This record gives sequence, C-alpha cells and structure tokens, in this order.
Amino acid sequence: MDQDMERYRASNYLVLTPEEVRGWDVFRLLWSKKMQKKAYIYVPPSIEERVLENGLAITSLIAQRALHHIAEPLKCLGRMIEMSLNLVSFNRNIFMLLLNVLRCKVNVPDRTSGAFVSFIGHLDSRVKLDENINPGDARYNSALAAMASKLAYENKGFIKKTVEQHWKMEFIDMDYDFLNDFQNKHSTQGFMFHDQRANKIVVAFRGTEPFNAYDWSTDADISCFENKEMGKVHGGFMKALGLIKEQGWPPELPAEEKGKNLAYYSIREELRRRLKANKEAKFIVTGHSLGGALAILFPAILALHEKPRNEEQALLNRLEGVYTFGQPRVGDFQFKTFMEDRFKKYGIKYLRFVYCNDIIPRLPLTTEDLFFSLYTHFGACIYFNSSYKGQILDEEPHKNYISMFGVIRRFFNALSELLRSLYLPLLKGQEYMEGLPLILMVRFPALLCPGMADHNPQDYVNATRLGSITTFEQVEYPNSDSKKTN
Repeated sequence: MDQDMERYRASNYLVLTPEEVRGWDVFRLLWSKKMQKKAYIYVPPSIEERVLENGLAITSLIAQRALHHIAEPLKCLGRMIEMSLNLVSFNRNIFMLLLNVLRCKVNVPDRTSGAFVSFIGHLDSRVKLDENINPGDARYNSALAAMASKLAYENKGFIKKTVEQHWKMEFIDMDYDFLNDFQNKHSTQGFMFHDQRANKIVVAFRGTEPFNAYDWSTDADISCFENKEMGKVHGGFMKALGLIKEQGWPPELPAEEKGKNLAYYSIREELRRRLKANKEAKFIVTGHSLGGALAILFPAILALHEKPRNEEQALLNRLEGVYTFGQPRVGDFQFKTFMEDRFKKYGIKYLRFVYCNDIIPRLPLTTEDLFFSLYTHFGACIYFNSSYKGQILDEEPHKNYISMFGVIRRFFNALSELLRSLYLPLLKGQEYMEGLPLILMVRFPALLCPGMADHNPQDYVNATRLGSITTFEQVEYPNSDSKKTN
C-alpha cells in the first residue's frame, strides 16, 4: 500500500519561499549563496549547487517578494476602484450618484450581491451569450467557455444570476471557496453549471485577479514538484488545485483531511454524482489565466489516479475538452508527453487560446540551465492577432519576447487596439462597444505595458465570437480540410 501511495507523492522538488525573505535579504540574495541556502530555496542536496548557479530561481524569488510587498496597497486600490465603479452603477449613473449624495440617499453597494460587478466585469459588461452561436456550431464550446472563464471573476450571487437568468442554464450550487492547504486560505475559486441544451457540465476556474499580487506571484513562481509518472509541474498551481501537505495527491481524501474543501476533490465528487445520474452528459473544463492552469491540471490529476474501470477513468471518458485562455505554462516535457498520451487515449480535445501579446502564456520564463528543463506548452495553440484573425500553431509567437524590436512592435499594436475600440462597434455592433473603464484603465495604459493589457478576458470573448468559423472547425473537427490560417 505504501509503495502504491508513493505514486502520488513528489519524487523531486524545487520550492521557493519568498515569504521568508526579509528587508535587505532581497539584495543579499544576488551574491550570497549562504543567504540563498538559508531557507528560501528548498531542493534535494544533490542538485543544490546547480540550482543556485542559475539566476532564474533567484530572479523569481526576488520578483515574488516584491509582489508580496505591494500586496496590501494593491488590494486596497482594487477594492477602492471596484467600489467607485459600483457606486455609479448602483445609483444608475454619475449624475444620479451626485444627486443621491446631496439627498443623503446613496445606494451603497453590497460586495456579495448579484448586482455587484468586479473590475473585470466592468471592463466587459456583457453577460449574455452570443445568440448566433448555438450547440453544434464549431465555436459553441469555445464561446461558452470564454464567457464562463470571464464570469468566474464575479461573486457567487452574480454568477448564479447570470447562469440562471441570462443563460437559462442550471447553476450547480456548492461551496466554491476552495482551500489552499499550503497557504491555509480559501484562495481558489471556480464554479459549475449544467448546459441542458447541449447536455454538458462546465467547470470554470477563476483566473489571476488584477489587484491580487499573490495571484501574479503564483504565475511568476518557478517552484515545482516532480512525480515519477507525470513529470514536473508548477508548484503554485498544484497547491491551488488541492495538493495536500506531505501527502501529495492521494486518490481519496485521508480521514484526517475530511472536511477540507479542496478544489480537485470537491469538484471531482460533484462530477461523479452528476454524471452517474445523467448517463449521456459530458463535461468540459475551462479557465482564464491562473484558471486556465488549474483547468489543464484537473484532468492531469484524474489521469494520475486513473486505473482500469475506476471512477477517474469513467470521468476521463466523459471529458469532452479543455479550453484555456491566456494560460501560463504548467509542466515540463515529460508532463507534456504524459498529457498528450492520455488525451489521445480518451479522445479529449485541448484548445489553448492565446491573444496577441498576452504576456501570461509566456510565463514562467524558460531555461535549459536549470537542473531540469522547465515548463513547456502542449496541445493546439489557437493564436489570434489584434484583428481577431486566428492561426493554429504549435507554440505562440515570441515565446519570451524580450527585445527592443518587440517593445516597439507591441507599442504600435496597443495603439491599433485603442483605435479599434472606436471603429469595431460600427462594424460589428454595439455589443463590441468598449466602456470608459476599459479605455481609461486598459487601452491607454497599454501603450506603456501592452503585454498585460492583452491578457484582458474581453479580447478572448471577442476572438471566440469574431474569429473565422473555419479556425474552430480545424480544431474541433481535426479531420476537416480547413486551412491553418483564416
């Protein structure tokens, strides 16, 4: 039994602990191996020197510490912006807000209500699905997944209202604040719903929140855990999905862990129950940004637990596809091979969408000098440029894109996106009208930092609606004769 359980534990590891770095230690890390060994980098002794000689681990550690340092101010800024935006919408408009202030009758937003909208929601206020894209359309799963990934940033009340009232689907009600066992915080979110028309259950994970420095830190973290069968996988994402301290991924929750709301185990249990009751239903998994990483890791752990005729194998047989948007890299070449083999075996589709200069799919940065070759993508990359023209590629262009030419190119691309916000509604309709928050808080700042602006879920929703149907047919129905560029 112990040997069998070893299959689910880490056989190798690299763990960075930025929370333990203090003050001037950040600068001392640059030249002092004694400081590096102190408690900040955990690796097996046999490879310690090799890891310390590589600057990527130190760079990642320092970057994370800097993000942690600004976490509280960034969170406060985010809450202030969200509250200001909702004050306007809760009082109908800016003029009614000013009038209500004078009358001392201001409608104060409740952050838990179905009317409270997140910062992401204010950047793209669309809540309805595209009426022109229906089940059977090659774009349907992608368009539904993109909207679900965007909706995952909202509070539970808003999600429930949107799914039931606007989408006319069944919201699956459960506790969606999942525990990160290493942080001891309920920092992972997602939701599930049942699309009765397509008889499909959708699992959507919440992505990187704009004002959550710890989410950004997770993306930049190169910590990883190696499993002999699955390969090496990003440690931060594994923890967020439900990795258990000192036990890894046991097939079932140990008795002492019962009652913990861990994302993988809780969602898997609900899927088991739902799919047993509905023999014809399938399910898909989706997410944007960090949520995309969790979406691809969910079937990876199912595959790790898979045995002939067990429940995980039954779930893999019912998994129709994984749809991710702006997903960071999650594993090494062995993980890539492991997943490609399982997806081929079970006929699972994996569509990884990348919009233009989105920086997150290019993270974490890669190197071949580290004690193992870290982080590579796999699966079909559906890449869209700023005109929403799609290509099916093996890898997104400009993988690390650190060059002066790249900076200039991205600047002019950001400028074209700003101009596009003016004419796109005239060409495609008012649903593509970009509001003032998006223009002021994303399009103009994008001239300085275009890679971050292109991570906006709004562009991914647009790509699934405006992209050529031939592009989607090529990946949804791979035996078609569609061209790769449309």
